[in-house]
Amino acid sequence: MSQPSHILALDQGTTSSRAIVFDHAGAIIASVQKEFRQLYPQPGWVEHDPLEIWASQRATAAEVLAKAGLAPGDIAAVGVTNQRETTVVWDRTTGRPVCNAIVWQDRRTADYCGQLKMNGAESLVAQKTGLRLDPYFSGTKLRWMLENIPGVRARAEQGQLCFGTIDSWLVWQLTGGKIHVTDASNASRTLLYNLHTGDWDDGLLKLFDIPRAMLPEIKSSSEIYGRVAATLPAAGAPIAGIAGDQQAALFGQACFAPGMAKNTYGTGCFLLMNTGEKPVVSQNNLLTTVAWRIGGKTTYALEGSVFIGGAVIQWLRDELQLVRDVAELDAFAASVPDAGGLLLVPAFTGLGAPHWDPYARGTLVGITRGTNRAHLCRAALEAIAFQSADLIAAMEKDSRLPLKELRVDGGASRSRPLLQFQADLLGTTVVRPKCIETTALGAAYLAGLAVSFWQDRDDIARHWAADTTFAPASDRTGIAALRHNWNRALERAKNWETRA
Repeated sequence: MSQPSHILALDQGTTSSRAIVFDHAGAIIASVQKEFRQLYPQPGWVEHDPLEIWASQRATAAEVLAKAGLAPGDIAAVGVTNQRETTVVWDRTTGRPVCNAIVWQDRRTADYCGQLKMNGAESLVAQKTGLRLDPYFSGTKLRWMLENIPGVRARAEQGQLCFGTIDSWLVWQLTGGKIHVTDASNASRTLLYNLHTGDWDDGLLKLFDIPRAMLPEIKSSSEIYGRVAATLPAAGAPIAGIAGDQQAALFGQACFAPGMAKNTYGTGCFLLMNTGEKPVVSQNNLLTTVAWRIGGKTTYALEGSVFIGGAVIQWLRDELQLVRDVAELDAFAASVPDAGGLLLVPAFTGLGAPHWDPYARGTLVGITRGTNRAHLCRAALEAIAFQSADLIAAMEKDSRLPLKELRVDGGASRSRPLLQFQADLLGTTVVRPKCIETTALGAAYLAGLAVSFWQDRDDIARHWAADTTFAPASDRTGIAALRHNWNRALERAKNWETRA
């Protein structure tokens, strides 16, 4: 019988589910992607149907194995990576969700976070978790479900319900309801995990009034958690890697040394810098998070999160219907030398790091009679780069290291105008690797390490290769003026939504 020759990565993102098969060289053999519905029941609310997420992920797994011509026995391991912070609660017996998943972008707990801040809880939360009191994180979403969905609190306290982020939900489904786990990287995004003890924190559970019985067991990011159920694609394969999407991308970019950084241009933009085996406390409104835990050792990262990155492109396509696809948007953006003074602040769900303003809303300023579709397309791409540059400025202050290069990935990193403008803004080289599916690749690497498909991180790092390098090409005086105007536009977007 031949040895298993491939790794299956399940990449469950905010707008789509992907399944990708990788070979030993880290090359993509086959890939399948399915979008699913985005639900907006009220302004500022964002939901997903957990059963639809699972159905889309299961379908992509079946399709990708067929596309690659692989049998279950050809899969050495399955890795799972996921949109983080999105919160699911389901019945331990039936597996039925109690309500829709509350997505990381959702702002419904902004007022509750404000109350906790007024009560002086933020310093304790920050000290224990490395996070901020913001609706972004899972803990306040879970509390909202407990308080607002009839019967949920009583069932939770009786041990009938499971809480999980999307990784936990997928592993539960993949194992036929046998395994309820998460990894340290996902746990560190909940507001319930203590960075210093590496476990759920009783004081935080009390603060948010969350029953401990709901929580998954915290595992490392690379170990065998269980096996895929016999009725599912890749039946019998070990599930052996879990990481939140941004930590997985950091791993997939081979940022294994302290000081190495990557930016993922996905639905949001997420900049992570490896800070080694000690958590670094940010003085500039960034987050301290677990990068991964492997073999009993935890690696930490500084992170900056932009809530609306590539999603602004989706907005132009789906809501405004200005373009048919990303390629058309790129072509329009490249057809003009600049945005003609137009600035778009895509604070559709508030502002993340380093501003942390859940009451900010989207703003378009500098419109003139000559403003056209090309300017708006260009302003959308520039908004992604401006927000990322704000994160990098904060990270350079915290780390006290100038960024030598920025490794980039994610769907929007295919855009040449975006990456060239990013290099110009930063005055730093931007490097896009040959494989930009680094989130799925990181999950694959973590799973492969656990089953010795790859021997160690040096083995993995040898596979990383640059595809395109973007060097700064604009004069710094003009860039300084652009950044000044961006900051003016930001001020107009902030604190817009009226507090309840």
